[in-house]
Amino acid sequence: MPSANRQSGSYRGAWQIFVYNWHFYAAALVVDFSAAFLLRGFAQPPGIRIALYFIATLATFWALSSLLVSHYVYDRSPLLGWRWLQGILGSDVGSWANIHAGLDQSSDALRSLFPSEHTRILDIYTPSEMSEPSIQRARERSRPTWATEKAIPSALPLQDGECDTIFLIFVAHELRKRDARLQFFCEINRALKPDGRLVLVEHLFDWSNLLAYGPGALHFFSRRQWRTVCGEAEFHPVTEVGITPFVRCFVFAKRTVPPGENSCG
Repeated sequence: MPSANRQSGSYRGAWQIFVYNWHFYAAALVVDFSAAFLLRGFAQPPGIRIALYFIATLATFWALSSLLVSHYVYDRSPLLGWRWLQGILGSDVGSWANIHAGLDQSSDALRSLFPSEHTRILDIYTPSEMSEPSIQRARERSRPTWATEKAIPSALPLQDGECDTIFLIFVAHELRKRDARLQFFCEINRALKPDGRLVLVEHLFDWSNLLAYGPGALHFFSRRQWRTVCGEAEFHPVTEVGITPFVRCFVFAKRTVPPGENSCG
């Protein structure tokens, strides 16, 4: 996801989406040229011609719509200002940790919005679990946060009950395997205080994102998937807010579980 260090109304967010995911746009261009070559160079039955026009139109539409929506979400909307978080959480979130995968777009803003004597910033990038080329490109172009600690998703360097709040902002979907996500959320549960909160910000696999990003939306998870994995990790939902039609913020609270009944083991 784009960096938060951008001026409102610029095109930096859309440009970063293009750079990080250029292979998708290259594929769309190949589809368009291939369809044009087949249509102009060879006689095609009417059904094949209609199919080629449809495929080329769809590839062009998704390439353009993804950039336009990204410009709206990351350059024009209030999303990366992060002040909307205060409206959801209040001005005091206690001790907190922010977990990212090498593209830290929010820690500076969180420090300003929620000053605390105890903050932790963790980088959980794991090549074996996060194989998308876009995340590697983003890491190569991002400026590391000086206070970031390297971490393993399945064994976070946080003490039991250390944090009041843990932020997961556009990072949890990078863990593609369901078991790895569940283990990660169980670790977050362990690191939260009994009344601690988990703040999850993600694009969803839903109709709005599918229309905007086409096949790229397959990289997201559905609302049901997030609520299910959080429930299995012993969280219960507190609130859910749409930040633009394409991004949602979930707040979960740690559930009180009788000894021996914790599904995280």
